Amino acid sequence: MSVEIATRKRLVFAAGRSNPELAAEIAAELGTEVAEVELNDFANGEIYMRYGANVRGADVFIFQTHTHPINTAIMEQLIMIDAAKRASAKRISAVIPFYGYSRQDRKARGREPISARLLADMLTAAGADRVLSVDLHADQIQGYFDFPFDHLTALPLLVDHLKEKFNGDLVVVSPDAGRIRVAEKFAGRLHAPLAILHKRRRSDMRNASETALEVIGEVEGKRCVLVDDMIDTAGTVTNGAKVLMDFGAEEVYACVTHPILSDPATDRIKNSPIKELIVTNTLPVPSEKLIDKISVLSIAPIVAKTIRAVFEDKSVSEIFQGEN
Repeated sequence: MSVEIATRKRLVFAAGRSNPELAAEIAAELGTEVAEVELNDFANGEIYMRYGANVRGADVFIFQTHTHPINTAIMEQLIMIDAAKRASAKRISAVIPFYGYSRQDRKARGREPISARLLADMLTAAGADRVLSVDLHADQIQGYFDFPFDHLTALPLLVDHLKEKFNGDLVVVSPDAGRIRVAEKFAGRLHAPLAILHKRRRSDMRNASETALEVIGEVEGKRCVLVDDMIDTAGTVTNGAKVLMDFGAEEVYACVTHPILSDPATDRIKNSPIKELIVTNTLPVPSEKLIDKISVLSIAPIVAKTIRAVFEDKSVSEIFQGEN
């Protein structure tokens, strides 16, 4: 005698405490609610969590962007993954709009760690079956995992904003040689010419770069858009904007996916020739840092579409037309 059970897929969207506003937006786009989760801190800083509802057999998506305090955010997500695994979730996907330690993806000098790989190992050990992230600083991070990694991109969101705002007539500028590939994608979608800033980065300091030395491409009398994956202390983008103006640019804008905005980023942006800095909400922007020059676009529809495609076993690449 055999027993047959018709399986029914169930999506559970849970979130840590790093970006509750974005989590709520994603849940609304999915037509669901953020799962009830108990999260508390012990007096010594240890994190306690428990799912408020049954997740057995569910397709669980655990949302957490790696923002300040970044190590706490990462540990909280690892604990949530472990709890879901021990509660017999069928599949666990870590949704990480901003992947922490992504700048430490290789050994540039002796005796350095590869921290981005270490984070991948921790996510794997915790019990993740899949990772979703947006605009990685280094594409090779996907290769640190032995299971599916969905690499989302904010490119369509940012390009549509630029098209609505300017209707063409732009020069896309890469702030350094490492961002040329991303800048080429922007230029292709906008049907715009490409320029490149050549600069030297200082090896004796973190988050510091020397002023760009040269502009490769025609920017004189043009409206320029600097494109990058993240803006931390804003040195690279603001120095680039000054150089573009020195080379005769009419206006300078900037498009960046991840607004880390560590001090003194806000002051640098405020005092720079940048007319507008366009970012997404992969990371929360505190109200005191949300100056008039900064515009924030919501990544929620893109993340929600990807989650739904994964849940329904549909193609993720089709969402981005292969540009992810």
